[in-house]
Amino acid sequence: MAIDIKGPAEIAKMRETCLLAAATLRMAAAEVRPGITTEKLDRICHEYIRDHGAIPAPLNYRGFPKSICTSINDVVCHGIPSAKERLKNGDIVNIDVTTILDGFHGDTSVTVFVGDRVSKVARHVTEVARRSMELGIATVRPGSRIREIGSAIQRYAEGEGCSVVREYCGHGIGRIFHTDPQVPHYAARGPNPRIREGMTFTIEPMINVGTWRTRLMSDGWTVKTADGKLSAQFEHTILVTPTGHDVLTDWNKLKGSRYSN
Repeated sequence: MAIDIKGPAEIAKMRETCLLAAATLRMAAAEVRPGITTEKLDRICHEYIRDHGAIPAPLNYRGFPKSICTSINDVVCHGIPSAKERLKNGDIVNIDVTTILDGFHGDTSVTVFVGDRVSKVARHVTEVARRSMELGIATVRPGSRIREIGSAIQRYAEGEGCSVVREYCGHGIGRIFHTDPQVPHYAARGPNPRIREGMTFTIEPMINVGTWRTRLMSDGWTVKTADGKLSAQFEHTILVTPTGHDVLTDWNKLKGSRYSN
């Protein structure tokens, strides 16, 4: 599949859907506390997205049953919100939001501390995941290569004693949820396209305390670390600009927007 290069009208639509995704995620993160169910987080996100004239992209995507993903502790990604699943003091939870507004997707996630008893290990892996994403983003500019992103992430994360999940990667995004280019978060072999102005894609490293290997649960969606140790993730949607990059899902962009409250 050819990599989509977006023009001004498409970029404007990407900016708007990404603002909505960022606003939804910020709102959900503020609701995280001990005792809340992941079903409640899903419901408030669903309502917020629909109230703003958009669609939650995960809902019914290849059979996924909910509007967001909620991945707790050793869940790497694609955790399914549940009324039986209550967050506990000391948990870490990744909330992953994707919106479809005017036909375009915005995708972002954040790992949040639950309560005031989060362990040093949990805080460390979360900070490494956040910084890994930032370092990957920092490599993005016209003329650079996709593999530079993963190389920067892997070098930093492993230097901090953590590992980088291999099986799941960032991806091109726009009218289609997941498209080319594939964006590995480690020094992968294979396709290594040159980054061009007008490309939009996600950078979303999943960082583990122990092994990088994962296991898929019987529900067909929930992915856990193979050794049961903690995992954390952060994600932004990136636009390649003439001189570098723009983080479309940055919460700071909500200031002065219709989502600023």
